[in-house]
Amino acid sequence: MEKFKVKENPNIKEISEIFEEGIKNKAILIVTACCKVHYEGRAKSTLESGDRVLIIKPDGSFLVHKGEKRNPVNWQPPGCTINYRIKNDLFLIRSTRKKPKESLDVEISKTHVIMYFIPHDYEKLDLTGSEEDMANLIFYENPEVIEEGFKPISKEKSITNGIIDIFGKDKDGNTVILELKRGRATLDGVSQLKRYTDNLKKEYENLRGILVAPSITASAMKLLLTYGLEFKELHPPKKLKKINNVTLKSF
Repeated sequence: MEKFKVKENPNIKEISEIFEEGIKNKAILIVTACCKVHYEGRAKSTLESGDRVLIIKPDGSFLVHKGEKRNPVNWQPPGCTINYRIKNDLFLIRSTRKKPKESLDVEISKTHVIMYFIPHDYEKLDLTGSEEDMANLIFYENPEVIEEGFKPISKEKSITNGIIDIFGKDKDGNTVILELKRGRATLDGVSQLKRYTDNLKKEYENLRGILVAPSITASAMKLLLTYGLEFKELHPPKKLKKINNVTLKSF
């Protein structure tokens, strides 16, 4: 079994052979091609013909990248089914998802490069600067990074509709719920915090909800203020390493 195969300017037969071989061998498939893209599911979208990079992973993930920005312009998550067919000299790829029902269709008119690579990667990401690091900083080391007089009471407090990251009191005795995000806070984080405050507002008369993250989107901030909730900017702490009693800061 070849670990790696690549073909420049392939014909339809060569595309089919490499594509099928890559899928069969659970390889990462990468295709640079001129293509159209159509998505149908929770909404509908069409991307007219242009040069893009297609990435198909062994877990069923399917990403369509343009030549700008870091996020794919279209994508399907792990667990999707990948199929292909040939129609009038066009190479057609379809990714389907059952729940929710979605499909992503890519119509390739010209393939520049197609390749597959069989990865052997069994390592897990050693994550630093996580939400857990943020929680430990607030709960054990320096509660006043939130505000002066803040006192944490419990960490990962279970309630009927979720788990509160940190539950505490402010200097005036008000109950405070902290929802932590290691990355930029979005509408999902606001909705999550709102659910928690709604759940506890009958039990606690003076209740504050604070979304804690390095930054927040404009739409999330607008919704946060509409709900009467708050935002606190806080970056995940970087872990320190000690070598021969010398402390080195990660970068």
